[in-house]
Amino acid sequence: MGNLPAAVEHCLSYQNLIREHFRTAEKLEHQEQVGVKTGLPEYIKIVEVGPRDGLQNEKMVVPTSVKIELINQLAEAGLPVIEATSFVSSKWVPQMADHTEVMQGIKRHPQVSYPVLTPNLQGFHAAVAAGATEVAVFAAASESFSKMNINCSIEESLAKFEEVIKLAKYRNIPVRGYVSCALGCPYEGKIEQVKVAEVSKKLYSMGCYEISLGDTIGVGTPGSMKKMLEAVMKEVPQRALAVHCHDTYGQALVNIFTAIQV
Repeated sequence: MGNLPAAVEHCLSYQNLIREHFRTAEKLEHQEQVGVKTGLPEYIKIVEVGPRDGLQNEKMVVPTSVKIELINQLAEAGLPVIEATSFVSSKWVPQMADHTEVMQGIKRHPQVSYPVLTPNLQGFHAAVAAGATEVAVFAAASESFSKMNINCSIEESLAKFEEVIKLAKYRNIPVRGYVSCALGCPYEGKIEQVKVAEVSKKLYSMGCYEISLGDTIGVGTPGSMKKMLEAVMKEVPQRALAVHCHDTYGQALVNIFTAIQV
């Protein structure tokens, strides 16, 4: 694939893996129909965040045309939700400076949702003007991470998000919420489960239809994943929860498997 960033090459090659997963899902569905118990849920939603989360840290600026083609191919692979870009300041995230061009250049599938990240009202207005029909906000369960990542405290960030969510609800635009550092923080280490539950509850109460709990630095284990989810589910319905697992220490798949069985 030439000199494309590793993240792009990974996402493009990911298509075959996605198709194989769909074929496996069909086999599991058949097994359920004939009475074989798999212990897995009937339905799992995949939210692809590669075009945003996967590319935003790449040092080499990925051409807009490549981003558009990446998103189009991910949609062709059958993914129902693809987070396309982030409407943040190009000063802080240069990789996302072409967010408007990306949103206006992709080939939209009627059955695919293309949410974008919007940290504040300015980003929200720009996203809507570019054609976004779903947005996402990102908070953290770690005070230190919140200040380092978005330059404000957890409470300050939630106040900003409340403004975005309120306007989005008025315009009938769905909002998805992220909670970073749900299983550990690069600055504070272990994060108390009650804090994760507290931030998740606030986002859900504001109007986020789904809360994605992120193992931002990949330190989660099946045990900590289970305990964290059980704590959060006391405050947020299970149907409104998702997980975002990093594979830093090779634990992502087993943590995901644990999550779908809780």
